[in-house]
Order: sequence, then C-alpha cells, then structure tokens
Amino acid sequence: MNGKIQTRLALLRDGMKKEGVDFYMIPTSDFHNSEYVDDFFKAREYFSGFTGSNGTLVVGQDMAGLWTDGRYFIQAQRELEGTGVTLFRMQEEGVPEIPDFLYERMKEGQKLGFDGRTVSCREGRKLEKKLAGNMLGGKRIEICYGMDLAAGIWTERPKLPCHKVTVLPEEISGRSVAEKLEDVREKVKEAGAQYLLLSKLDDLMWLLNIRGNDVKCNPVALSYGFLTMEEMYFFIQQPEVTEEFARYARENHITVKGYEEIGDFLDRYDYKGKVLLDENNISYALYKAVTGHTGHVAGDNPTELMKAVKNATELSKIEEVYRKDSAAVIKFIYWLKKNIGKQEITEVSAAEYMDNLRRDTEGFLDLSFPTISAYKDSAAMMHYEATEENHKVLSKEGMLLVDSGGQYLGGTTDVTRTIVLGQMDDEIKMHYTLVAVGMLQLTDAKFLYGCTGRNLDILARQPLWSKGIDYKCGTGHGIGYMLNVHEGPQNIRWRFTSAMKEAVIEPGMIVSNEPGVYKEGSHGIRIENILAAENAEKNEDGQFMRFRTLTFVPIDKDGIDISYMQPVDVERLNRYHAQVYEKTQEYLTQEEREWLAEVTAPIGK
Repeated sequence: MNGKIQTRLALLRDGMKKEGVDFYMIPTSDFHNSEYVDDFFKAREYFSGFTGSNGTLVVGQDMAGLWTDGRYFIQAQRELEGTGVTLFRMQEEGVPEIPDFLYERMKEGQKLGFDGRTVSCREGRKLEKKLAGNMLGGKRIEICYGMDLAAGIWTERPKLPCHKVTVLPEEISGRSVAEKLEDVREKVKEAGAQYLLLSKLDDLMWLLNIRGNDVKCNPVALSYGFLTMEEMYFFIQQPEVTEEFARYARENHITVKGYEEIGDFLDRYDYKGKVLLDENNISYALYKAVTGHTGHVAGDNPTELMKAVKNATELSKIEEVYRKDSAAVIKFIYWLKKNIGKQEITEVSAAEYMDNLRRDTEGFLDLSFPTISAYKDSAAMMHYEATEENHKVLSKEGMLLVDSGGQYLGGTTDVTRTIVLGQMDDEIKMHYTLVAVGMLQLTDAKFLYGCTGRNLDILARQPLWSKGIDYKCGTGHGIGYMLNVHEGPQNIRWRFTSAMKEAVIEPGMIVSNEPGVYKEGSHGIRIENILAAENAEKNEDGQFMRFRTLTFVPIDKDGIDISYMQPVDVERLNRYHAQVYEKTQEYLTQEEREWLAEVTAPIGK
C-alpha cells in the first residue's frame, strides 16, 4: 500500500468535510491550461502519485479516480498501485466522462469543488450543464469553483515560478509586435468582438516577441493579456520585468500590470462590447469574471493559427537548427553503437550523453522536454522517465527508445529514434519495419489543400492496421518556434473528441510524424521525424501540398525486415538515407562520417 498518498487523500477528505464539499476535482493544468506545468501546480501528482502530463483526479469520501489518456495507461496503472486511486482509461469502452460519472454518483444538493483557475472554461461549462440543474428534470448539484484545498494541506509546496523575460529581436522573430497586434485586432473585429482575453502562455510570448522561463523546458512567462482596439494590457509578475522589457513595452504601447491584478482588472473594466474567449484555454474562473460584466464571443485565439504558420525567417532558421540537432542525435547513436557492451550504460547515462551533445551544439538554450530514454519494456510506456533510483542497465540485446529535443536560438526540435542494441525476434522486427514504412509513407504524402490531420493519419497507421495493430495516441502534433514542443491547432490523428481542434494543414505549419508500437511487458517502438508543410503544384484540380523533411537521422537498418516492404518503401528509405548523409555530414568527424555512410547505404529489393 502507498501510505503517503493515502495520508494525503485522507487530509484532503478532511478539508472537503470542513468546506461542505462532497467531491473535489484536481486537473493537471496551471492557471493557463498549459500542457506542462511548473512544480507549484502539480497538486494532482501530489495527491495521486501519477506523474504523467495529462490527467484529472476526482476524490469523494469513499472513492478516488484518475482519468488519463492512452499514452499513460501503463504508467498510470503502475504509479497508482497501492494508492487507493482507481484508473479510468479515457475513450475506452464503458469508461464514463467525468461529468457523467459525477452526475451518476452525486445526490441532489451535494457540492462539487475545484480551483476554477485550473479548469478550462469548456470543462467548467460541461460540468455546469450536466450538474447544475440545467437539464429538464435533472438533479441540481452545486459547483464551488473558488477552492484551492491543496493550499492548506501541501505545506512544502514550491513557490510560484518567477524568472525574468527576454525580448526577441526582429531578425529572429521575423515580424514586429506592432504588425502582429494589428493583425490580431482585425481578427477580433471579424469575430464580432471588441476585446481579446489571452491566457495561453505561448500565444502571449509569440504575440509580444518575448520569452520567459517559468515552465521547465518551455520558454514562457506566467502572464495574461487583454487586448483592446487601442491598448495592450499585459499582466506579469513584476520581478520578471527587466529594464529592457520595460523600455520595449513603452515603445510598443504595452501597458504592464501585476500578474495578480487580472481578476480585479476584469471586474472593474468599463466594457463597451464583447470579449473574444477561447473556451479551450481560458480558465473557468476568468470566464466567470468576464461574463459577470459583459457578453462574450466563443472562438479560437487568432494568435494560435498565426503562431502555427511560420514566417520565412522562422522557417529558414528552423531548417538550419534541425540539421545541427540531427547531427547531435547521429553522434549519440554512433557513440551508443560503438560502446554498448564495452562500458556500463544505463537509461539515465544515455540520456545525459544525449543532452550533453545538445548542450555542445551552437545556439543551444535548453532542452525542449526531459529526454525519454527507455530500454526494452520501459519503452512500452510512451512518456517513461528513468531516474537515478529506478532505471535499467543497457546490454547488447533489445532496443533503446530515445525521444529528445532542444530549444535553440532559431528553433525548437523533437526527434525519436528506436535503436537496436542486439538480438530481436521476428515479431519485433515486423513491428519496427511497419513503423518505419508508415512514417515514410506519411512523409511522402501529396494532398489537396483543405486536408486536415484526420485525412492524413491513415498513411502512417495503415501498415500497422493491416496487421491488426494500433497505437493509442495521435500521429503528429505542431511544434513551436523557440516555444512549446507541442502546439496547435494542427495535429495528425484519426479520432477527435469534442474538445479537440481539427485544423487545415497550412503552408508553413510544422508537424511531427511519429507512429509507433507499444507492447506492455515487451517493447516499445517510435520513429519520429518533423515535417514542414508547403505548396506543391496548383492546377485545375486545386492546390496540392506536400511535406518537406526537417529531421535527418538514420533509421536503424538492424531493425528492418525487408520482406515487409514494397519496392516503393525501399526506395523511400534509401532516398531518405541519402538525404541524411548529405544534410549532416559536414557536422561530423571523419570516423562518424564513415559510420554514417555505412548505416545509410542503400538496401535492395
């Protein structure tokens, strides 16, 4: 039994009794609905023991449940063991959504509590609709959204992060803040609003051409923005404001206010029209603050799509960064292949070696996420994290999956390779080959403008589906520019829930391409490249599009069984490997180039 988690849950239940709350909900998010959050916001992890980046904990007096998605089923099952917390596998048959679960469990007049700053407007409104008696004949359940019960229990809670911001020069950003503000104001007017409330951190950093350091590996600053047709109000912790930024703000007509002032500002502002709100990203608490005083327009942040479509300056710098970053990964694979079995290498030391190669790369600023280094069955957990206390030692057998990336002056990278270290059985070779075939098949896609990731996902999945195999996650996500390694609205997946955005693939968008196979207790395989969308030919049938590859790292031929490949698959692999050598050889030593020439040499069929 996990006594530590059970003790914390008991204290939480005591706090719930004192507040008259029957059920209490703790999501993963910070005040900005961020995917990755600072330690200050990890209340769900504190009370459940689950460390994944997505999940919601629901606690009643006689139950506790953790809802998470398919990326984390294996990890959550292990981490929740002995805690008394039940795992609810989202989107699996028979698993209810949280509002439905609460409606069935709660009685008339009972109370649900949560911190409305950490629950999105969309999720809060779904709870309202289901629980607050809005349905004809439905029972009425009270929603109390001003509760941070962790504050009185989590006595060693870290402080709210606070680091100084930096200003990006225009030669890096490619566009001025004045140009961006003008474009956004036009989109706000088109949406039928006069104001835009922004709390999505990477959108704010992009809009104002600044970067922060308040979330590990994500160069963002905790902040809010309120845009009018004349003013830009920016709410940020005052110690983060440097002299450089204060001067920059004055020059660009940005009014800087304290981070904690946002609630009072929204209460006191003299509204003359409606506020545009992105209900997926604005918190339920902010939504309530605005709609208590004026009307709102529900719509996407215009900044999200603008940010996703990289400009010419960004694309040029990203291409250069990816070549150097790919060379660092090649150096890592070379080192690993040459030294496995000759010295002790662990999941942890392998990750450290990879990270140090990136640190030695020109323009490196930080990792874009903690490196995933997963050996054998550890790789079946998509977001596995080895630690000094819990890790495997590598040997000359099986495979090592390494998913890693960096933040550079000029781009954000993300790449995964599954590296063969020794003997592997025929079934695993089949899985490896089909993953590679699917990844290359999507890479070579040509498609009409107007397609979304739903149209394209089958290209990566089809080789696996043909064998009755699937992976419980999307195939691709957007990637920021010196920003979050995951961004939208673009993505590549076959299944969308009501809260997911489905966006047309636009020229200038960057997406990951990462099919995989994950077999609990055996192995995990993922091969990930990053692609940039661009226009192909235009004719009487319309505007065609294609992808340009940014990642140039060899696919391990030791994992390939050519019998599962068609001639076109072989040609794609050989063509890609020729590009890998051409694009990266200048960054390598003579020994590394000779090795790379060997591992990228053509295979035949």
